[in-house]
Amino acid sequence: MPVVVTLDVALARRKLKARALAAEIGLSETQLSLLRSGKVKGIRFDTLARLCAALKCKPADLLDYDFDPADLERRDEGSDA
Repeated sequence: MPVVVTLDVALARRKLKARALAAEIGLSETQLSLLRSGKVKGIRFDTLARLCAALKCKPADLLDYDFDPADLERRDEGSDA
């Protein structure tokens, strides 16, 4: 998936433990771990907003996009339009 979660970088910059962040924003440690590892397919905007508020950052500080033109070609090949 081209969307990359960079939450670990934000945690490291602020010298904050994931356990403390999870408790602060009301998310289970398991769910935060899955998010950090990129094993989720989506994130609710309210969760993203709580992360940004706790880390004093913007969504772009937590997410990145790794563009690969081949992804577009594969997507276009699979469409009927």
